[in-house]
Amino acid sequence: MALIVKKFGGSSVATTAKIMAVAERVLREKAPDDKIVLVVSAMGDTTDELLDLAGQISPHPNSREMDMLLATGEQVSVALLAMAFQQLGSVSVSLTGPQAGVMTNSVYSKARILDVKPDRIKSELAKGRIVIVAGFQGLSPEGDITTLGRGGSDTTAVAIAGALRADSCEIFTDVDGVYSADPRVVKAARRMKEITHNEMLEMARLGAVVMQPRSVEMGKHYGVPIHVRSTFTQEAGTIIREEYTMQEREFIIRGVTHDTNVAKIAILGVPDRPGIAHKIFSALANAAIDVDMIVQSIRNSDQHINDIVFTIAKADLAKAKGLAEQATKDMGVLRVVVEDNVAKVSVVGAGMYGSPGIAATMFGALAEAGINIEVISTSEISISCLIQADQVKDAVNAIHSRFFQG
Repeated sequence: MALIVKKFGGSSVATTAKIMAVAERVLREKAPDDKIVLVVSAMGDTTDELLDLAGQISPHPNSREMDMLLATGEQVSVALLAMAFQQLGSVSVSLTGPQAGVMTNSVYSKARILDVKPDRIKSELAKGRIVIVAGFQGLSPEGDITTLGRGGSDTTAVAIAGALRADSCEIFTDVDGVYSADPRVVKAARRMKEITHNEMLEMARLGAVVMQPRSVEMGKHYGVPIHVRSTFTQEAGTIIREEYTMQEREFIIRGVTHDTNVAKIAILGVPDRPGIAHKIFSALANAAIDVDMIVQSIRNSDQHINDIVFTIAKADLAKAKGLAEQATKDMGVLRVVVEDNVAKVSVVGAGMYGSPGIAATMFGALAEAGINIEVISTSEISISCLIQADQVKDAVNAIHSRFFQG
């Protein structure tokens, strides 16, 4: 007997025929005594359609009401999937995120899961039912519905798996595992059998859309192995776990990622004195705006002024620019400059720590491709470069070819 959490993404349940196929597959693979919890996303393009509806009403809809609206997409999916199981003769029950005990903070559209109280799920499993939970949503301390951001159903699934101490968490999607690069961009990308939580977290943070970063964080926190598989094939997929169980690492670099959802803000002529950076980035943090690459450089050492450059998500650009201008209006800065025609390319691999030459190899690949680097940032297991957005495909292929030859 096993307790298994399975997550199915929007492409997996895009039509009623696909919903029936998901139910049939789950029942076909289920052992007689298995306990199954499913976490499901909204059907196909439902979320985009709901966003469009809101835009027809208001160009700047209220964030609380947006979460109320967007949460309905997953509720349609779970109800239809429960009906599918019942049509096939299996007992099942659908639950919203709040009904399933998913508790979040109060940040609309970007909520973080604080706790999962799975009493209702356990009760339904004890009755022999397949439990189907709406992903992407939870309940704030004020009792409001919140949503978790892009890929939030992955986070829901892993958090529930951790709270239930599940034997496994399977993420079914439209790709058959985690690749060394986006296979739609790099034809020679390789599927990995295994990857560590730390490496996958860094790849997800740097643009690999196969998993949401917070879901990988949850897997690491709870020690839950995550199995990324395709809904549409029987391929083995990729296991994300704490440590490797086999010597699979033929390459020091595990993956090359890219992110085009990036914008750059440059604050020019910032006074070089204590507290300035804190004021700027506190304003962004208080607005729940994530900042990634940060570089400070000396503009004029005699006048003690610097330039500060950082990157954010494109969707936050207008808001972040306004906050930066407000935070620096009395500092005498020269100006705040923004650019949204940029992209980030990165290499990730735990093996790069203590392996000289990784940065030189990456920079050499970009140089040979005629690609200029605007900003560089590093961690122990990654190196990222900011480049022009229209060069991202060439950049990823050049870097991947250099590290994954043969």
